[in-house]
Amino acid sequence: MNKNAGGPDGSFNSRLQAARIKQGLETPPKPTGADPGGAGGSAWGVGLRLGLEMVSALVVAIAIGYGLDRYFGTRPILLLVFLPLGIAAGVLNVWRMVMREG
Repeated sequence: MNKNAGGPDGSFNSRLQAARIKQGLETPPKPTGADPGGAGGSAWGVGLRLGLEMVSALVVAIAIGYGLDRYFGTRPILLLVFLPLGIAAGVLNVWRMVMREG
């Protein structure tokens, strides 16, 4: 059996260190408040994302309600049911984002 089965240096610790660096396990943790491209971002980015969360939840809920109304032939009923659900989903998404940020 060959002693250097893992590589030319044969040191387990050096191979382990190289594998940990390759996997990104040895990098220092990034500070949470100073990462402009991460979850924080600028105020404009956060504001636009919050607005987009609200609008997208509302659009999806209206589309589902309208589609089900057309399918079942009940014009305004399901649209009116899904409208508050979409508003609630949008507010919940915004609430989760604000709680995570702050």
